[in-house]
Amino acid sequence: MLARQHNDPSFASVWEELQWRGLVHVSTDEDALAAALAAGPITAYCGFDPTAPSLHLGHLTQLLVLRRLQLAGHRPLGLVGGSTGLIGDPRPTSERVLRTKDLVADWVARIQAQVAPFLDFEGPNAAELVNNLDWTAPLSAIDFLRDIGKHYRIGTMLKKDAVAARLNSDAGISYTEFSYQILQGYDFLELYRSRGCVLQTGGSDQWGNLTSGIDLIRRAEGVSVHAIGTPLITDSEGRKFSKSEGTAIWLDPSETSPYAFFQFWLNSADADVVPRLKVFTFLDREEIEALEVAVRERPGAREAQRRLAWEVTALVHGDAAAEAARAASAALFGSGDLAAVDAETLAAALEELPRTTGEPGRRLDELLTTVGLAKSNGDARRGIAQGGVYVNNRRVEDQDAALAEADLLHGRFAVLRRGKRTLAAVVAP
Repeated sequence: MLARQHNDPSFASVWEELQWRGLVHVSTDEDALAAALAAGPITAYCGFDPTAPSLHLGHLTQLLVLRRLQLAGHRPLGLVGGSTGLIGDPRPTSERVLRTKDLVADWVARIQAQVAPFLDFEGPNAAELVNNLDWTAPLSAIDFLRDIGKHYRIGTMLKKDAVAARLNSDAGISYTEFSYQILQGYDFLELYRSRGCVLQTGGSDQWGNLTSGIDLIRRAEGVSVHAIGTPLITDSEGRKFSKSEGTAIWLDPSETSPYAFFQFWLNSADADVVPRLKVFTFLDREEIEALEVAVRERPGAREAQRRLAWEVTALVHGDAAAEAARAASAALFGSGDLAAVDAETLAAALEELPRTTGEPGRRLDELLTTVGLAKSNGDARRGIAQGGVYVNNRRVEDQDAALAEADLLHGRFAVLRRGKRTLAAVVAP
């Protein structure tokens, strides 16, 4: 599956395209980089370290930058760090737990499988997947120190943000993690030498590591290469979505279900939705600007959020999963048929709701109270009498009603609703 796309920028316009989409937070010399992209084609890479079994939202930004460059005629390299993943990029707060070689190798394979669908591996600018373990594993410690380490200056390495933060903390920093920036710099040098790569992309929080490779190539080869640091993905209040914060949105459907993924985008604040449309979709300027007008003039309709949720979910999980998530979202809130939602999607949709167990014959007023949709059985019965209680979007008329066998969707689930949007789940034991 290749990334969904609606535009195909040329060599000359891709720099402008990246800037318009807000994808350039920091870069090397803008004029030189713009000229190199316009003269094209060039080879560009981004590295993905296997520090978890799945990529997340921040990585998706980089995958789409690589895809945009490829659509413009440039050649992308997706590097999965079999060696850097064994070391770990220094965190500002504490030392990483070293993973076993077998586990890292398994995560490398998983992440390569996630990277591949976003790139095209055929044609004159065919993409390539590479693993830095291929060129670091054969390198002896002596050769590494003599050929690579000699180009690094300790003073410069100490100034890197993560290193400086760790040096000023009680945890300190090991030589292992301190050396990470040398390994990443060596990746850029190797890809420059073997594949003519002259551009690296990454998150702006990786800028120190990106410039490590630039400095190494300048010292070792006497040439200037380029880097782009993209903005970190945050909400409108500046909070980062990240694994370390426990707020990561994963690309693996077993980590973040397609329904939860769809809901994340659907729940974007008005202040976030247009920037996210620019970064995470291939809609063109005219379409995005029309949606921007809709946000401003018809915010209650949430047209931009619905389009965003569909586009990104379809891009990552495919049209069928996006449609299932959209149908489940509509059905949960009263405008669709819950019985038509498949069991897997429905289970994922109900995962975030308050829930209780219940079997056929259990009184609904008791279930409503148990799950927190009513303060008491009497309150539940009043809610039913007022016409504000629903089972699977069907209004309950009888105050003495009980859960029926037919109410269990897929033989397992029932959805209780009080009012328009207050939901809970009943799961058969």
